[in-house]
Amino acid sequence: MSENQAAASAAKSPDGVLAEQPHGSGMTADINDQPEVFARLADGQGAAIAAVAAEIAEKRPKYVLFTARGTSDHAALYGAYLTEIRLGIPAAMASPSAITVYGARPDLSDALVIGVSQSGGSPDIAEVLRVAAESGARTLAVTNNPESPLAAQAHRHIDVAAGHERAVAATKTYTAELLALFMLIEGIGTGTGRLADAEAAAVASLPELARTVLEDDTAEQLAPRYRFAERLVTTGRGYAYPTARETALKLMETSYLSALSFSGADLLHGPLAMADPDVPVLAIVGDGPGGEAMREVIGRLGERRADVVSIGPKDVPGAPIRIPSPQVDERLAPMLDILPLQRLALSLALIRGENPDAPRGLRKVTQTL
Repeated sequence: MSENQAAASAAKSPDGVLAEQPHGSGMTADINDQPEVFARLADGQGAAIAAVAAEIAEKRPKYVLFTARGTSDHAALYGAYLTEIRLGIPAAMASPSAITVYGARPDLSDALVIGVSQSGGSPDIAEVLRVAAESGARTLAVTNNPESPLAAQAHRHIDVAAGHERAVAATKTYTAELLALFMLIEGIGTGTGRLADAEAAAVASLPELARTVLEDDTAEQLAPRYRFAERLVTTGRGYAYPTARETALKLMETSYLSALSFSGADLLHGPLAMADPDVPVLAIVGDGPGGEAMREVIGRLGERRADVVSIGPKDVPGAPIRIPSPQVDERLAPMLDILPLQRLALSLALIRGENPDAPRGLRKVTQTL
């Protein structure tokens, strides 16, 4: 990744003023920061997250409601899967507009309401937490900005400690949210707030695993394959489904490529009909039940002669090309599988002559009601 690594270094004019950076340098630096972000979050925020988790475990919420927008919505979806699977507590995604546009005031007593937002600056997410608290819910903000309105609104706050993100497209803040939610929910599951030994060891291994993933250039090499693509499909099941959704978003906002994301099951319920050799498919296929369930999906795509590339630790029949990722517990895979897909989005944007650091029409903080 020599060109991108060179682009990541700051260019200064002779008078020391920061000059205009090459396209993609900010996103490159953000992507490459992620091993360090994992280490900093685990080491620096572990005690604070454990304290919040222990408090929630003691309160015993009857259900958990997540609220988020954009990339953070995909992190929240991961949190919802983890909550239901690991804690056995019903979890759902809130529709902020029900409260902010339609004025709904649902009864959220006995609920834990978690707002997930990199900036913590969108008023609709803060309003959901305000209304939830008024109805008796406990509220928690997960952000990269402890001084944000969302953090101030919530009863408790978790700082994902990702540091300044240079590009508009979120990368390191997304994976930091995933890890923070993993530490929180697994800590609730132990009842003490602290991670069990196996989970603690898994978290400790993430920085080195992330470095290994980022050293592989398969995703970059595949970028020219999609240079002239007009449509693309991403798919996954279970914990991999948020990765599919986040990948589609990254491709849309950096390369302006029409990317559609589906769970593997939903893909079979109709959208499969559009699959053909001219519609590339990126399929996240890891270990565990979710990955196993995807094998039928890949087989059906193969029947349609779809152009399938898999992302995962093993080759999959029907997907002749694979972007490798480590063989890990599927709860941790979303933090690693997305890394090469971020690099794919970055490389494709550059090949198509776009600037992934500053996509047209987008701002780093988007405020909606």
